[in-house]
Amino acid sequence: MSMSHILIVILLGIVEGVTEFLPVSSTGHLILAGAILGFHGESAGTFDIVIQLGAILAVLALYWRRFWDVAVGLFGLQAGALAFTRNLALAFLPSAVIGILVYKSVKALLESPTVVAVALIVGGVAILVIERLVKAPRVRSVETMPWTTALGIGIAQCLSMIPGVSRSGATIMGALGMGVERKTAAEFSFFLAVPTMLAASGYDLYKNGAALGQGEWTSIAIGFVVSFVVALVVIRWFVGIVGRYGFAPFAWYRIIAGTIALIALQF
Repeated sequence: MSMSHILIVILLGIVEGVTEFLPVSSTGHLILAGAILGFHGESAGTFDIVIQLGAILAVLALYWRRFWDVAVGLFGLQAGALAFTRNLALAFLPSAVIGILVYKSVKALLESPTVVAVALIVGGVAILVIERLVKAPRVRSVETMPWTTALGIGIAQCLSMIPGVSRSGATIMGALGMGVERKTAAEFSFFLAVPTMLAASGYDLYKNGAALGQGEWTSIAIGFVVSFVVALVVIRWFVGIVGRYGFAPFAWYRIIAGTIALIALQF
C-alpha cells in the first residue's frame, strides 16, 4: 500500500469521524471526497459503510455508563430501561426491513456524487423549514418517549438511505417534528446509530467481505481507527453547538456544500 493511498484513507477517516453525527451526511461527504481524491471501485462502497463503525464505537465509549445502566436495568425489569430498549428497537426496525429490500439500489446510489449534491441542498432547506415550524418540546428523555414517536423517528431514518440525506439529520429532524427536545433528539440519534450501523456494516461485509483483499482490509482498519478518534471529539462539540445555536448552521453548510459540489461536478 502506497503512502499516498494511506493518506487518502486517513483523510476519509477524518471526514467520517467529523460528519457521522452531524446532520450533513457522512456517506455523502465520503462519496464526494472519494470522487475528488480518486478513491473509487467496488470496495469503496464497503469501505464507506464499514468505517462508520469507528464512529459508532465512539458513541459506546462516551455513553458507556448509559448503556450499562440500561443493561443492568433490563435484568431488574426497570421501567426506564425497558422503555429505552423498546424505543430503540422500534426506531431501528423500519430501516432494518427496508434496508434489506433496497440494498442493491442503495449500493448503486453510492456511486452517484450528483445524487449526494442535490440531497445536501434539499436536506438543508428542509432543516431550515423544520427549525422554523418546530413547536415547544413535549418529550425530554428517551425513557419518556412514546412508542409512536420512536417508530416515527425510525420511519424518518429510512430517508437517509438516499446518500446525502444524512441519517442523523433525518432522525433528529424527525424527532424535532414530533415534539422531542433538541438535546434528547441528538442523543437518541446517537444511540440509534449503534444498532443501525452495526446491521448495515454486518450485512455489507456478509455480502462483500469475501471479495476484499488484504489491502482493502488494511484500508478499512485505518479508516476505522481514525474515524473513532475524531468522532470522540465531534460528538461532545456537536451537542454544545446544538444547545446554543440549533441546527441552522448545519443547514446553511449543506446548501453551500451541495451547490459547490454541483458546480464542481460539471467540470
